[in-house]
Amino acid sequence: MDIHALKSKFIQSRDYNTDDVNALLDFARKTYIHNEITINEYRFLIRELENQGAVIPEAEHEDSLIEHS
Repeated sequence: MDIHALKSKFIQSRDYNTDDVNALLDFARKTYIHNEITINEYRFLIRELENQGAVIPEAEHEDSLIEHS
């Protein structure tokens, strides 16, 4: 799956179009969690979206159970 396919799936699911890379990042995470895409597709999408400027919200980093050093 590429970014264009992710956007198409987003439009079908949400009934509106977006170019917000953070919204697409969240949607990619949701589709992966629901086993709609593979881990390789997920990694590719995350990498591409981050290259376009998507960021994980800081609150998620603060609430993480993983220690960051």
